[in-house]
Amino acid sequence: MDGTVQTKQGDTARTIDSVVRRPVTRNEDPLKELFVFDLDGTLAPSKSSLGDEIASLLHDLLKIMKVAVISGGSWTQFEEQLLARLPSGDDFENLFLLPTCGTQFYSYDGSWKQVYAETLSDEQRAKVIAALETALRESGVSVPHIWGEAIEDRGSQITLSVLGQEAPLSEKEKWDPDFTKRTKIKEILVPLIPDLSVNMGGTTSIDVTKPGIDKAYGIKKLTEQLGLTTKEMIFAGDALFVGGNDFPVQLAGVDSILVRDPSETARVIQTVIACLGDGDVQIVSPGKTT
Repeated sequence: MDGTVQTKQGDTARTIDSVVRRPVTRNEDPLKELFVFDLDGTLAPSKSSLGDEIASLLHDLLKIMKVAVISGGSWTQFEEQLLARLPSGDDFENLFLLPTCGTQFYSYDGSWKQVYAETLSDEQRAKVIAALETALRESGVSVPHIWGEAIEDRGSQITLSVLGQEAPLSEKEKWDPDFTKRTKIKEILVPLIPDLSVNMGGTTSIDVTKPGIDKAYGIKKLTEQLGLTTKEMIFAGDALFVGGNDFPVQLAGVDSILVRDPSETARVIQTVIACLGDGDVQIVSPGKTT
């Protein structure tokens, strides 16, 4: 495998089956123990809550394997978008959360505990905010309206949401679908803060973290915390292309599945459950178990 599995609806079952089933020869990859997901655009629409189907499927998936979610979103977004949609204490020992592109790590032991946080210094945060304002202004990118704050200080990450933190999803989805506008901003931004990492995420966002920190960093932390190899992981995300904030996961050596939206992610999860389920968890219809 080359690390990327692009699925079409008719090929999903065959493709995922080849990725997750136990190998038949010593040279093949080991059984997948951990499914890692992006959040916005993959499990849920940008800054929106999980739909009923995805929430139910994650409930099912947590019964048969470990699950991690890594996203540029803040911990508050994880609580509102993800945890609020899952039953309280629902196999959370198998769930690991990495907000702000993996600069924070949370695990569950009766309650959610922060394992680490790679917080930016006050000086770094001030420099980043000034650089984001300059890059946006000098890019000349058209911003017809801003809903709420455009720049959010998340402690371990500074995020520019060009249309604002409260922009309607319909406006965000049509503003920069091919990433060209944010690429223009990023090209100006990177030379202003060469000692920090800059990545595009979501539909209108640019994320800035400490150097060397991206989703590959989060994957490395998962291997350390859980004692797993990258070959025991599988990843699904909607930005698995050069410059996308999911692409570092593929470069880290994790078998990766490009999905277009939460609906396609749901089909992938269903297929993984069908391949790994032991009879106690078996999909018979979307999000339902026997």
